[in-house]
Amino acid sequence: QVQLVESGGGLVQAGGSLRLSCTASGRTFSLYAMGWFRQAPGKEREFVGFITWSGSSTYYADSGKGRFTISRDNAKNMVFLQVNSVKPEDTAVYFCAATRQASGSVYANAYVYWGQGTQVTVSS
Repeated sequence: QVQLVESGGGLVQAGGSLRLSCTASGRTFSLYAMGWFRQAPGKEREFVGFITWSGSSTYYADSGKGRFTISRDNAKNMVFLQVNSVKPEDTAVYFCAATRQASGSVYANAYVYWGQGTQVTVSS
């Protein structure tokens, strides 16, 4: 069992940066690849990126390539999403999630544990 709690959301101006954190409980955190998803008002949840269990590899949606960076600290049971040059279209609730697929997945249904989400609002 893994419980996930996101933090770091809030209001940020366009062009700025933010860093979201996801803290996991449970001893087996390092066995899971971790993903980030987001859901904007009135839209479906969309894939943002993932990091493999070891942290050696990451993959991002096209919308985030070059702006999003995912990292993890298995010793602290944490995963991070750094977003640079934020845009108004980045406004969404951001979720972290854990999958047993060690290589990660772009599909939400591959993730078995989800956090409650943290709101990010980008002002123009």
